[in-house]
Amino acid sequence: MTDLSPDRAADLAAAPLARAYLTGDADPVAVTEVLLDRIAAAQGSAVFLAVTAERARREAAASRARYKDGRPASPLDGVPVAWKDLFDMEGEVTTAGSALLRHAAPAEKDAPVVALLAAAGMVALGKTNLTEFAFSGLGLNPHYGTCANPHDENTPRVPGGSSSGSAVAVAAGLATTAIGSDTGGSVRVPAALNGIVGAKSSEGRISKDGVIPLSYSLDTVGGLARSVEDCVLLDAAMRGARPTVTRAEISRLHLVVCETLFLDDCEPAVIDAFEAAIKRLEKAGATVSTRQVPEVGEAARIMADNGTLTAVEAYDYHRDRVDGSDVEEMDGRVVARILRGKSMTAHDLLTVIRARKHLAATLKASLDGAYLVGPTVPHVAPEIGPLDEDPNLFNTVNLKTLRNTMVGNFLDLPGVAMPMSSRSPLPVSFLISANAGEDEAVLGAALAVEETVRSE
Repeated sequence: MTDLSPDRAADLAAAPLARAYLTGDADPVAVTEVLLDRIAAAQGSAVFLAVTAERARREAAASRARYKDGRPASPLDGVPVAWKDLFDMEGEVTTAGSALLRHAAPAEKDAPVVALLAAAGMVALGKTNLTEFAFSGLGLNPHYGTCANPHDENTPRVPGGSSSGSAVAVAAGLATTAIGSDTGGSVRVPAALNGIVGAKSSEGRISKDGVIPLSYSLDTVGGLARSVEDCVLLDAAMRGARPTVTRAEISRLHLVVCETLFLDDCEPAVIDAFEAAIKRLEKAGATVSTRQVPEVGEAARIMADNGTLTAVEAYDYHRDRVDGSDVEEMDGRVVARILRGKSMTAHDLLTVIRARKHLAATLKASLDGAYLVGPTVPHVAPEIGPLDEDPNLFNTVNLKTLRNTMVGNFLDLPGVAMPMSSRSPLPVSFLISANAGEDEAVLGAALAVEETVRSE
């Protein structure tokens, strides 16, 4: 038996932490207290909007009792989790990062996905910061503050959005895992910029009930963690299922490097790391082909010419707010994005819907079991200051940050973002995606490539 200190145990990934609980090398109560202490010490960092300490201690104590009885509830029993503040938690206000909801009535019950992770024995630490109403890829929030990326101690850099607090909580050692939502990249982008793993699910795989929507059509729920294995376990737990994903054989993987859009105007650190990762994957036995993927380019063109489902559905949901006096209390950058949905015509909307269905079908036939790969984000985390000062720069950088991931939402591609080995002091990320509904396959493929992608 290796007796881990609570501090060391709190820095483990979820899967090895749960194994340490099982062997008695770590204790859920002690680990929970370490993380609650760290969160308290980080007060003012704008990572957590609410800390559910009483609930966390109660759930940790129940987990300890189950381990003593030899009956853990799941492979994640006792593992701490933080929740993006879009998800209802019983007794807590769901702010969605907006000042308008700061004093809303507390939720009467957990969202189903929150209840499922509680049933799996996970320990809920609290609710994390986000872009207001989840509508940005950068993670800036003027109402509650912006949590800075932990990878630069000297210059405040964006955390990525919209699941900013969820990603920073994991990257900064304040939580073992976290849950976010992904509508245009809001799990994969903050995972990428913070050097952790983020998994986007296919639409409908994980319940969105009790979650404030951005886009009814495109919203998905996903996990942020320190390893692909952790995301596999979270994916199962959020569906109330046992894990069934198996690691793929790397020699049987066909990876398609997407020349269309994904590699355009990437920073040198990103391109260098991606090309090196591809060479290592080929050496490890993966089949790699590099080609144009016209569906990706056409999806981007359709959104640029006609608008997005996100904007039109966000306007539908927030219409009374942005067309009324409440708009004065909202982030103007978010309002501007929502109002783009107001200007879309019926023809625009139908064009987007038809193209989405057609392009997803043709891509499925084109990939034929292969996986689409590319950099998750074309640059490292930019500085916060210039983006806060210049709305035009904010819009340009925001669109570029979301460029590669938005296509995945448009085409309903489940995907996993994971850190790449790089000489850059700031994280860069590798994205592997599959066709709609192929979640188990892409998670298995991500398990297979993770070590090679992360190693030098």
